[in-house]
Amino acid sequence: MKIGLIGTKIGMTREFVKSGQSIPVTVVRVEKGRILEVITKEKRGYSAVQIGFGNVKKSKLTNQMKGFYAKKNTEPKKIIQEYRLDKVDDYKEGNEFGLEIFKDNKFLDVRSKTIGKGFAGVMKRWNFGGLRASHGVSVSHRSHGSTGQRQDPGKVFKGKKMAGHMGDKYRTMLNLEIVKSDLDNSLLYLRGSIPGSKNSTVYIRESVKDVRRKTTSEIYEEKIKKAAAAKGKK
Repeated sequence: MKIGLIGTKIGMTREFVKSGQSIPVTVVRVEKGRILEVITKEKRGYSAVQIGFGNVKKSKLTNQMKGFYAKKNTEPKKIIQEYRLDKVDDYKEGNEFGLEIFKDNKFLDVRSKTIGKGFAGVMKRWNFGGLRASHGVSVSHRSHGSTGQRQDPGKVFKGKKMAGHMGDKYRTMLNLEIVKSDLDNSLLYLRGSIPGSKNSTVYIRESVKDVRRKTTSEIYEEKIKKAAAAKGKK
């Protein structure tokens, strides 16, 4: 596992690339992270780095956390994340880092919480077709119908798709392309949409999978080279 960052989803817009193509992007404001503690195998049996993101008022803290930050001699942080690493020799307590750690990356994984939809029926939640809208059905057009069996086994199996709470769950989007990164304003422009509403917390990390596809700019440059080569042959 590698160190990641935490950001805030600002909203969606579009970016025009060299080819003139309009690409939908999600803008994320990335928080700077501060290393609060370097955990070694001798201490806890595994090596990791504990990082704090965002500031919070001291009045919001418990007495235990006030003591923790006083001992570390740093301002209180809103979110604390722990990242397990193979080597922690290069990290020191108090060091800060931001968007620059992704300067060599083309694709990122993003994790955030989806928009809560409240209590939803089976047609909205699971895309059920509903019951017949003609003769023989009364006041049950959007119901889920039969859920279980008769005497044997005489129960509803776990995991049965039924009405219930929809949304408000963590979801991960893999391999989102970095269209643009603004280091001065700590803004990250990721291709496409990501889960969650505006101002929701977004967890960003390097892609877990080996991404071999090309970015939009690389595809455009390749087309230009091919066109130039074809023109030179003529």
